[in-house]
Amino acid sequence: MELLLVLVGVGVAHLLAVISPGPSLLVVARSAISTSRNAAIWTALGIGVGSVTWVLAALFGLHLLFAMAPWVYTGMKVAGAAYLFYLAFQLWRNANVPMHFDASVAKPAVSPCKSFFRGLLVQLSNPKVVVFMGSILITLLPPQPSNGLIAALLLVVFLNEFVWFSLIAYAFSIPRFRDGYLHFKSIIDRVTASCLGGLGLRLIVSR
Repeated sequence: MELLLVLVGVGVAHLLAVISPGPSLLVVARSAISTSRNAAIWTALGIGVGSVTWVLAALFGLHLLFAMAPWVYTGMKVAGAAYLFYLAFQLWRNANVPMHFDASVAKPAVSPCKSFFRGLLVQLSNPKVVVFMGSILITLLPPQPSNGLIAALLLVVFLNEFVWFSLIAYAFSIPRFRDGYLHFKSIIDRVTASCLGGLGLRLIVSR
């Protein structure tokens, strides 16, 4: 019973972190609008796997590694920021490129592998995930969690991420959302690019 309460507490705390706005939400939403629902769901799958990766890293002493070797943490922050800057640049550069959606014409196929790795890389470079997994999650778990608790935790984290971002993918693939995006595409893309760039800058200057 005590372990169940721990799992529920961690799961709720993680879900609250997941639904807060961040780069993952922005990437999934735009993928659903500009490519396809399936591509966005593959991106959501990559995000889920990325979060599980961070959980495993945290459980195997990520916080200790950062404390013992601050340069590793700095290097990860710089690499993550660089990727966020890259996404921001691509969005800003293509903001004025028109997109035409015709329901009678099939959209070009997007590689599931490419969509998956986009989500994976975004999540691995997400500062919010690093902070949560490396500090908050560790403090909510017992000092020596059992293998059963670890397995259950990995499943809960994955489902929180995958289910939530799949819902985002479905929501933003609805024609009403898509039409609104087409009308304000250049503004939305530049705002999104600015948010991603700001997150990258915050990642670099944060301690």
